[in-house]
Amino acid sequence: MHRLPTRHPRRVAVAGLAVAAVALAGCTPSPAEEPTGEPDPDATLRVGLVLEPGNLDIRHTSGAALEQILIDNVYEGLVTRDSLNEITPSLAEDYEVSPDGLTYTFTIPEGVTFHGGGELTASDVVASYNAVRNDESIIGHAQMAHVTAVDAPDERTVVLTLDQPDQNLLFSLTGPAGLVFDEGDETDLKTDANGTGPFTLENWTQGDGITLARFDDYWSDPAGVGSVEVSYIPDYTAGVNAALDGSLDVLTAVLPELSPQLDGQNGFTLARGKTTDKATLAFNNQRAPLDDARVREALRLAIDHDALVEAVGAGTTQFGPIPALDPGYEDLSDVVQFDPDRARQLLAEAGEENLSLTLTIPSFYGTTVSTYLVSAFNDIGVDLEVDPVEFPTWLQDVYTNKDYELSFVLHVEPRDFANWANPDYYFGYDSAEVQELYAEAMATVDPDDSAALLAQAARIVSEDHAADWLYTVETITALGTGVAGFPTDSTNSRIDLSAVTLATE
Repeated sequence: MHRLPTRHPRRVAVAGLAVAAVALAGCTPSPAEEPTGEPDPDATLRVGLVLEPGNLDIRHTSGAALEQILIDNVYEGLVTRDSLNEITPSLAEDYEVSPDGLTYTFTIPEGVTFHGGGELTASDVVASYNAVRNDESIIGHAQMAHVTAVDAPDERTVVLTLDQPDQNLLFSLTGPAGLVFDEGDETDLKTDANGTGPFTLENWTQGDGITLARFDDYWSDPAGVGSVEVSYIPDYTAGVNAALDGSLDVLTAVLPELSPQLDGQNGFTLARGKTTDKATLAFNNQRAPLDDARVREALRLAIDHDALVEAVGAGTTQFGPIPALDPGYEDLSDVVQFDPDRARQLLAEAGEENLSLTLTIPSFYGTTVSTYLVSAFNDIGVDLEVDPVEFPTWLQDVYTNKDYELSFVLHVEPRDFANWANPDYYFGYDSAEVQELYAEAMATVDPDDSAALLAQAARIVSEDHAADWLYTVETITALGTGVAGFPTDSTNSRIDLSAVTLATE
């Protein structure tokens, strides 16, 4: 049984793909300092973000931009996750999972109201979850595939029944699939919102920003500031300039190469944050010569991952498909190490000594990664042509049509190992053993046993050299004078603002 007596310390494009730039740098941000002065409960916190949603309908529109600002702030589910991806209760004051993993029972507290004035009951949860189960157009539909019934024995109890255990169900409920909406509410979710969170949506001006206001009737601890003004600044230099001219209290997603301009300037300190953003060099496993594991291994051996991380300026090495924040992570650096001599030998064995390949990369990622790869591959006799394309083109050609040889993109979604168990995904990786291990991991009730199976599957994927995981991204957040409690981990997918405070004069 998991019990939450009071509000817990709060936890944070095509889904799973980040629209973010990679830049050359070598900075070391100084640690964030605790502000002095008393927090002002009526302060307005000004935050700069990069990605703006095209609309606010989180039920029918996928993408990190919506989850980043709306989940935990405006909308809530029965459970949520903290910035290190640990599952914690939210609207459910407690929950229980049966020993066989087939029944989930949630208890709903009294006194929770929606921003529009309606009272939360179990019926709202049943209606919300059944909508996800029954409507393929609602985000999270596939994640509820093993839920066969959602019932409310009384106004404070919700029971989910499954046809088989689903290790990822609770985690899925921390995302859009698990959000609770007011049954029968007619709010136009594309432009407005009606949740139960600590903030209400006060205003959204497309192309500019979003304003959140503290919800005074919130069911738990009140938000630490009176309002939050979010400015969407897609140009990274413009974001730094806005911070330096006093327009922002916090700037997220600071590029490593620009961070020295902010570190220690005008009261700003920099904080590095962990993510599940996997900088993935994809190989088309179904297209020659990349259908030859020797060629794939040779390309991985040509890459000095430590040197690449140093060039990028913010990241950690990752040698397998599961990042450190996800279940099943294991250090797989023993699988492949920088060895250009061995790379040349493998290419010779494969009869590919004069190999030419094309790297298709979204143009917004800049040139640091592609420039490094051109040089590294040239050193083993591989001519790499770089084809920078607009993101919609990448989606059509690479993601949808699988018309590519090599590609690079950030996969930001946590717990997305399912991609490697899906031969129809754009990687084209097809391993019956991995698929069986993943299915077994998901149907295993004990989380430690499940993680062990995932680790086993991940090692196979890496040993098959199905791709190269160049690094795990680290984010850099600039925190202004007086800011405390701003999350710095996993901010590319979730930014919980409820516990942030701002000390003014």
